[in-house]
Amino acid sequence: MIGITRNLRVVAAVWAGKIAGLASRLTGRKGSSLPGLVALRFYPGLLKHFAVQLRQGAVIVTGTNGKTTTNNMLIQGLETAGYRVIGNREGANLLRGVVTAFIRHAGLTGLIRGYDWACLEADEAAFPKIVEAVQPKVVVVNNFFRDQLDRYWEIDKIVSLIKASVVKIPGLTLVLNADDPLVAQLGRNIKKSVYFGITEPLPGVDSQTLTREARFCPFCGARFDYRFYHYSQLGAYACPACGFSRPPAEIDIQNMIPAGGKFSCRVKTSDGICDVVLPAAGLYNVYNCLAAFAAGQVLGLSRDHLIHALGNYSAPTGRMQEFRFRGKPVRLNLVKNPAGFNESINFLVQHKEPLDVFMGLNDNDADGKDISWIWDVGFEALDRVSTIRQFVCSGVRAEEMALRLKYAGIPAAKIKTIGDYQSAVRRVLAGDGQSAFFLATYTALWPVEKHLRKECRS
Repeated sequence: MIGITRNLRVVAAVWAGKIAGLASRLTGRKGSSLPGLVALRFYPGLLKHFAVQLRQGAVIVTGTNGKTTTNNMLIQGLETAGYRVIGNREGANLLRGVVTAFIRHAGLTGLIRGYDWACLEADEAAFPKIVEAVQPKVVVVNNFFRDQLDRYWEIDKIVSLIKASVVKIPGLTLVLNADDPLVAQLGRNIKKSVYFGITEPLPGVDSQTLTREARFCPFCGARFDYRFYHYSQLGAYACPACGFSRPPAEIDIQNMIPAGGKFSCRVKTSDGICDVVLPAAGLYNVYNCLAAFAAGQVLGLSRDHLIHALGNYSAPTGRMQEFRFRGKPVRLNLVKNPAGFNESINFLVQHKEPLDVFMGLNDNDADGKDISWIWDVGFEALDRVSTIRQFVCSGVRAEEMALRLKYAGIPAAKIKTIGDYQSAVRRVLAGDGQSAFFLATYTALWPVEKHLRKECRS
């Protein structure tokens, strides 16, 4: 009787979720979370019900920055190798978003037929519940940065939540960023740990000097000695007191040559060296590539499959997403915390051609109500970039963004405040720069992307 009741609840939950998804799409929304939210009201144990049906198992990607890109790169690698994969590709990474990804592929009776793997990105705060239900075989951790303190607390609490969760999963393999001491420390708790990273400084890449999250050893509290930084706290660190230091990376980059928004890299793996072309700009995307490569090798994918998948990777919405406006290259990138924003600024600083810049700042629930983090971003570096023709600030907190730029030393004549997204997008695209760069927080990202698609088709 209990089994029949559970099955009826599963069927009701799946039907309700599918109807909610259809209604969401008919009203012009993405429908990446609502189906799961509705379905979980009918049956809270739905995610576990789905996960046990997978042929091979699940991989979870977590951390602060790069989850969506890393997860989608890994999905592409698995699909290139012939596996059928379920994933929350749009980046809906709360429990309801993960459940939605399964509902899309489930039959009306709640069965998942013929799917091998689930690749799921998990929000750091939602990670414990998702891991408990899914029981993944592999967990990938990219990095830890301060991010929306009003929602996610301090980094130490997030790290402790993830640490407490992973030790409960039998047979788990961790794929960890060796260059981030906040991440690498997790390897002490799990026997099967594989590390990726960049062992030596990369030529032509300037490290940001701001927002060092990890100054002190997590085991003894002594101040780290750093041989160099890549960005934020990522680099070659060592504790002079207890000996905790950057572990050797099984997946490493030997050199990197930027060319036309792409990177050509020599990647060292456990079974040799290979050449990889990354169709994505930014040092953080190099880390995403390494994470996906490392996880792919743990899952048994061949180097050829991974090289092909990464070389043909197409960025999801707002992750260095590329457009063309009357021949002019246009990029859209999500920014949500100081570390990520600093890397976008690093990209702008190295840009040699004239360009126009959009900055969209919101303080909705999904963005985080506290926007004080913009004062930890190194906007001062832009003061010396003469190639930027204008800064157009938009969104709910456009005025605060404009004020921050003024305090950074940007000439007031270069700063425009336009609250309306459509007008702001058109102003940037109509600028006299040879390219345009759009930076937006989460809830600003989607309307900006919508207007860019419309304008770039016209």
